[in-house]
Amino acid sequence: MTLSVTPTLQAQGRRLKLRTSDRERQFAALWLRERAPDSETLDPRTGQRLIEAAQLPLDLTIEDVRPEADRLRLRFSDGHDTTFDLNTLLEAGEAVRTDIPTDLTLWDSRLERLPEADFAAALESDERLLKMLEDLHRYGFVRVRGVPTEEDGMQALIDRIGPLRRTNWGGIADVKSVPQAYDLTMTQRGLEPHTDNPYRDPIPGYIWLHCLTNAAEGGDSTLVDGFQAARRLREEAPEAYDCLTRLATEFFYTDETTRLAGEGPLIELDSQGRLHRVRFSNRTERIPALDPEMLERYYAARQRFHELITSDELTVHLKLDPGEMLIMDNYRLFHGRTAFQLEGGVRHLRQGYVDRDSTASRRRVLQAQRQTQVRESA
Repeated sequence: MTLSVTPTLQAQGRRLKLRTSDRERQFAALWLRERAPDSETLDPRTGQRLIEAAQLPLDLTIEDVRPEADRLRLRFSDGHDTTFDLNTLLEAGEAVRTDIPTDLTLWDSRLERLPEADFAAALESDERLLKMLEDLHRYGFVRVRGVPTEEDGMQALIDRIGPLRRTNWGGIADVKSVPQAYDLTMTQRGLEPHTDNPYRDPIPGYIWLHCLTNAAEGGDSTLVDGFQAARRLREEAPEAYDCLTRLATEFFYTDETTRLAGEGPLIELDSQGRLHRVRFSNRTERIPALDPEMLERYYAARQRFHELITSDELTVHLKLDPGEMLIMDNYRLFHGRTAFQLEGGVRHLRQGYVDRDSTASRRRVLQAQRQTQVRESA
């Protein structure tokens, strides 16, 4: 079906207005010129720009505009002609004013169905792998069943997505009680809701937690949607939310061979004011000695946020069985565990990290392949 659009040049051709039956968009001539979808401007294979956009004349204008079915032909004052797909152009960069990306689903303790995937199916099928990655993106976590109960049993699925992130602890590391533990995760104590490694740059994107044995008494996993908690904080205590989005704190990790330091707010927003990342790590946070009045506001806000992320109302409890694994978004989820007793049996988990860029890239590639298949079948 042909798209009906009315184009109008404004500001002596330095702007283009497009009006359809249900919306109106405006575009700068320079914006359109540097994104011209032709082989002279953009490399057909990589999509990377071939012209030097910073050298385009600032007074560049659109001299002619002509709709052609579902496309729009433009001629610019530098002599360049190009054609845009109208649907693509109308959707480009349209800001959606919301506190979270629209493709995420927030949840609390009432979450009825945990997102799940089968290890072998995700290895063998791109469709099942994509479903797992889309659930991981939407909910912030997924439980994977059928993982081989070998020390590096999850490695094959990691290899389907992206490289394993190595840290000072190595690649895939043990999570079990050990003598003279170098981190509190290696003890039997319960762990409060937290995000991993806020002292790193970049912070690891996804946590992979694989259960080999879990016969100890206790040791249940806890999950909290940090974006849900942040939204609740904004609704119930907007002054606390404002404080935690504006004031950065610091995080440190130290052992005999490592000195790591990072900083950032407990609730981080992106350039459009949407929730981008949460942090919380009681074990490693050290707020600087700021103005006492400012610190009083911060401590009150942090306490209110802590009350939310430790509340039963927002917490999902589960216990991993051998051969099960959690993949968790470390920018969004708070995770923890209940204390456990070794007298009740052995608890041995393995943990690794995979970064966000490779995970998101794999999801987008598979989505693009699916769209191509749908178009070809149609």
